[in-house]
Amino acid sequence: MIRTGGVDRPVEISAAGRLEVRITTADVGKRVSVRRLNEPGTTQEKFTDTVGVLTSWDDGVLLITRKSGESVHIAESSLVAGKVVPTPPARRRGPAASYEELAHVSSRAWRPVESERLGDWELRAASGFTRRANSVLPLGDPGLPLDEALDVVRRWYGDRGLPAYIQTATGAEGTQEVLCAELERRGWVREVSAELWIGALAPVADRAEGADVVLSREADEAWLSRYQRKGVSEVALEVLGGGSPRLSEAESGGGPSVWFATVPGEESPAAIGRCVVDGRWASFAAVEVDPAMRRRGLATVVMAALARRALEEGASAAWLQVEAENVGARALYDGMGFGAHHAYHHYREPARPGNGTIHDGR
Repeated sequence: MIRTGGVDRPVEISAAGRLEVRITTADVGKRVSVRRLNEPGTTQEKFTDTVGVLTSWDDGVLLITRKSGESVHIAESSLVAGKVVPTPPARRRGPAASYEELAHVSSRAWRPVESERLGDWELRAASGFTRRANSVLPLGDPGLPLDEALDVVRRWYGDRGLPAYIQTATGAEGTQEVLCAELERRGWVREVSAELWIGALAPVADRAEGADVVLSREADEAWLSRYQRKGVSEVALEVLGGGSPRLSEAESGGGPSVWFATVPGEESPAAIGRCVVDGRWASFAAVEVDPAMRRRGLATVVMAALARRALEEGASAAWLQVEAENVGARALYDGMGFGAHHAYHHYREPARPGNGTIHDGR
């Protein structure tokens, strides 16, 4: 074993006892592991290892996109070893799931009020309420060369007074590391990243019942008073409600089942949550607790009540989205048996005058 970067791992050594670079430009798009020699005088150890998708190899520089979406530039001259490695399993625990399945399910749980197809891409808009409902979901081929497709995207969002966003994913089989690199090459800026976690539904439902939880098909005034995004518009209510009359039945696929949970409080709800049941999947979102009532298990109570209803409707698996810096939420979900499946990102078009705003982080 050779110690590199503070981690012990085996190193590719040829039969002659030499480290070998076993990758070429033909391996762009594949997952690789490379070792490079650090610059003399740096505080790092002699070698640094990088694992990710080889997204480009131009002019003597490799670009590798890690699972987190971070791009690493590596000079070809610094390589001492490299090989193609298999894609890691899509999960460590919980249900088996592909990226494509989760991308479709998560999109259906947060429907825009308007959408249009561009080949296999879906252009989505909701008057700027959340990036998820106001971004392109690029699952496959847009049917045009990339630069032409991006021109169409910019015009489509520009006609609606919105900046153009493209939602991508990294870190699982079938995700879009290469597209991320191409967007960055063209000046698109990654503004927001988060992770999609999955887990089994039954363990969430088995959590002890606590405070009374009221379930409703609609987000009433009490629920909205606790929701962190104040001043919710009619468009936002359409998105929260799981669909829009502007989308046909065929486009919405019949529509998932949406539930809102409320733990009543003295003046406003002590806690709220939202769940969308779609086939075998149940999603959790907008789980929020009155700051004065935190650390009393109310988030768990809300999720358990929603999970029990989702089980009754035939769901067996669950997913949710969490930001990397939300330490409390990550600890809560980890304790419930959830684990990260992939990271997702929102890339914004290069700045131009008058291209609007988005009213929410994710």
